[in-house]
Amino acid sequence: MKARLEAYSGIVAVIICSYLAVVSANAQTYVDLHDFNCANEGCGPTYVSLLAQGRDGNLYGTASFGGTYGFGTVFKITPVGTMTTLYNFNGTDGLYPYGGLVLGTDGDFYGTTQSNLVGQLSEGGTLFKITPNGVLTTLHYFAGGLTDGSGPLTAPTLGNDGNFYGMTGVAEGTNTGISYEYSADSGYTILSTLTNSLPGSAFFAPLLQGMDGNFYSTTYAGGSNGSGTVYSMSSAGVINVLYNFDTTHGGWGYAPLVQDSKGFLYGTEAQGGTLGGGVVFNVTTNGRLKVLHNFVNQCSSVGCVPVGGLVLGTDGNLYGSTYRGGPNNDGVLFKITKSGAYTQLVALNGTDGAGLVGTAMQHTNGRIYGIASTGGAYGGGVVYSLDVGMHPFIALLSNAGKIGTSVGVLGQGLKTTKSVLFNGTAATFRVMSNNYLTAVVPSGATTGFLTVTTATTKFKSNREFIVSASQ
Repeated sequence: MKARLEAYSGIVAVIICSYLAVVSANAQTYVDLHDFNCANEGCGPTYVSLLAQGRDGNLYGTASFGGTYGFGTVFKITPVGTMTTLYNFNGTDGLYPYGGLVLGTDGDFYGTTQSNLVGQLSEGGTLFKITPNGVLTTLHYFAGGLTDGSGPLTAPTLGNDGNFYGMTGVAEGTNTGISYEYSADSGYTILSTLTNSLPGSAFFAPLLQGMDGNFYSTTYAGGSNGSGTVYSMSSAGVINVLYNFDTTHGGWGYAPLVQDSKGFLYGTEAQGGTLGGGVVFNVTTNGRLKVLHNFVNQCSSVGCVPVGGLVLGTDGNLYGSTYRGGPNNDGVLFKITKSGAYTQLVALNGTDGAGLVGTAMQHTNGRIYGIASTGGAYGGGVVYSLDVGMHPFIALLSNAGKIGTSVGVLGQGLKTTKSVLFNGTAATFRVMSNNYLTAVVPSGATTGFLTVTTATTKFKSNREFIVSASQ
């Protein structure tokens, strides 16, 4: 395993410490946790490549290609890098799981495959769930076209109501997409038909449920200028375009959005901007967009082409990556403040990863985890961690609910939990494991942060919980 230290000043000091490490003067530690071996465990995680934290504290994801049959895998990896292949796709149960996984309220993980085989024919893909032990169930086979959707590239999004919401359709400039809902009770339901103008075309980015209950995301192309949009969608499937990218403010983006406590949405566009190498932006839910940073088109020592999305860290800063740039042109990891102050943190060198296209996440241990699509010892990509000194916290499976709703809480050291408070109001709770508990929204609770107090530590949620009159 490898690690590298890079200080902001550009002065690099390397400290070899047992099998890991590289630590910077600013305590920024990048660690190549695992190198994908394509034949044995899958490889080439691509596009969004979401990692999901499980109830056991481990991370779960998908490799887009490789494995026993060459069609991709589902894997589990511990926070320190021990990898286990849970499932090999064989074709009839799906091919090419591009989008990664999302944790459901039942403790299982949900994802999609871009295609599937029926005989020798390639069909429209699948929606599946898989247990932490690797038992896979196909929930829906996409039939293709406008009648059912085809070719999903993202995992579905868990809504505050416990159901899943997603988009299919990847053909730029064609009307082939649909939005859908899946619930354990009613199964698969089509919500709306998607067009090149509403909300755009090529759906690489998953949905984000905002504070107002609507879903938000981006399209790669389409819209009035042909270079993609920011859009909203209600839980009933009503779509509204908030912003049409015009190249000057970015365009052709792959990444999902994140939202801060003030309601601002943040994201990246892989191309465009005033310097041509992509942008970081924020946008209001009313469609007012501001570019926070322009990446240069001809990138060498600096990064460019931000394909992956942003992590809103618990320190209030945003963390992201670029596909290209840095001294080795293998991509960089960066930090940017909400006001646009940009700092390059790490430049990859190929042996520790390259081709950063996935969107990273923050584990409740405080560290950022992500996936590079190429590089590493076998060339098949890596799983990495980035420690910038953020403290452990708790994360909620849903961020809104009414009085009496049971809420799942992820964390660490939860076995000795003494109290759970919803914005100061005590709640009844049940500890399920050292990494997971459930709490019931108490009478009198108001919107605010959740706190969990254990025998040794007081944890705070990374987002406010919204107490609603109804869901």
